[in-house]
Amino acid sequence: MKLNKRKWLILLGMAAIVAIFAAFRLNNRKQPQYFTAKVERGDIREVVEATGTINAVTTVLVGSQVSGTIAKLNADFNSRVTKGQVIALIESSIFEGNLLQAQADLENARANLAVSRANLEKARATAEQTKADYQRAQGLSKEGVISQQQLDLARANAESGDAGVSAAAAQVKQAQAQVSQKAAAVSVAAINLRHTIIRSPIDGTVVARSVDVGQTVAASLQAPTLFTIAQDLTKMQLYAKTDESDVGQIKVDQTVSFKVDAFPRDSFRGRVSQVRMNATAVQNVVTYDSVIDFQNPEMKLFPGMTAYVTIPVATARNVLKVPNGALRFKPDMKPEEIRALYQKYGLDDGQVREGGGRGGSAQGAERAISRTDGEAPGGGAQPAEPREPRLDRAIIWKVRSDKTLEPVRVKTGITDHTITEVAGVLKGELNEGDELVIGSATARAQAGGTGTPVRGAGGRRR
Repeated sequence: MKLNKRKWLILLGMAAIVAIFAAFRLNNRKQPQYFTAKVERGDIREVVEATGTINAVTTVLVGSQVSGTIAKLNADFNSRVTKGQVIALIESSIFEGNLLQAQADLENARANLAVSRANLEKARATAEQTKADYQRAQGLSKEGVISQQQLDLARANAESGDAGVSAAAAQVKQAQAQVSQKAAAVSVAAINLRHTIIRSPIDGTVVARSVDVGQTVAASLQAPTLFTIAQDLTKMQLYAKTDESDVGQIKVDQTVSFKVDAFPRDSFRGRVSQVRMNATAVQNVVTYDSVIDFQNPEMKLFPGMTAYVTIPVATARNVLKVPNGALRFKPDMKPEEIRALYQKYGLDDGQVREGGGRGGSAQGAERAISRTDGEAPGGGAQPAEPREPRLDRAIIWKVRSDKTLEPVRVKTGITDHTITEVAGVLKGELNEGDELVIGSATARAQAGGTGTPVRGAGGRRR
């Protein structure tokens, strides 16, 4: 009997503890804890961020027009070269032999031309002789001294002599053409021999060498690249990949700052010289190249470095600024409670459907409230026409001295994706130092440690 009584007492005690704990949890569940941030005054810069690659203004690929073996290299990586300087030699014995052969062929063609001219003179002399014989035969034929057959033979010889002159003249022209052809072959052989000497086309710095001594280069299909020469590394360009949503804000002559991984503490400056219209699409992401000129007098920056570019597009000085979390915060209240707060502080004026500002707010409670702009005849309610969200309007929630919330409608300005400018206060009052709600958490989340996410916290980056 005593055992049963003790058992019931234990069970009743446990039930009382559970009831007290449940009441405590239910009571604390209705008491949210707010995370706040102060309204500040200062400067805001709206910037476009991009990444890009550093390049020389002029880069020349030096190649070879002839095939052969590299005999000598007079330049290496980072060598400073001048225009016309010999930077490589290709083994030239084959090309020298080709030149000698072409020159010999040219001399042979010239000799053939001389023979052809001599034959032409001989043919002309023969033609003159046969012509004179024909004329004498004509006179003798009239006097009856020679027969008609002899006259016909003399005429045929004269005509054959004229034909021989024409043939000899054609052979002279052919020999002249052979001379011109062989002379051209000599020029080609001489040019190929000169091409075995590789010279720098510009003043600059060798940034890449692609061959070694003894390596064979083949120029049958395309000229192989031997060196890459950057003209002037004290003046360079940066090709920044700009997103299509930001390219409209970039203008020529805008001042740009950028950083590189090699010098994380240094900031470099340049100026936009061109925004190219040629689009690049990679996995449905469209970017445009913004060309940025900058000075590199100490030659600290090298071609190919990755740069992180910041392009300021707007600046606001000495303005009120609020964190973007305040623009995104939505109190965990019923629509009727939010409407009552709007009416209490004069915000219920037909603009409850306005959306968030540039900071990325979304006043879902406002859009959830149904409201009427007037009464139809007979007492019927006439629904209000839907309004498009105003992207430059937002509702922020200020914490009053009695720990209650007060909504304030503001007009937003520029943003740096963390802080947004308050361009104007449309309804309510907002001063520097006021506490704004940027997130909330219930007591249940704190007591139970369940990790309930904080409402309104976090940031939105473009």
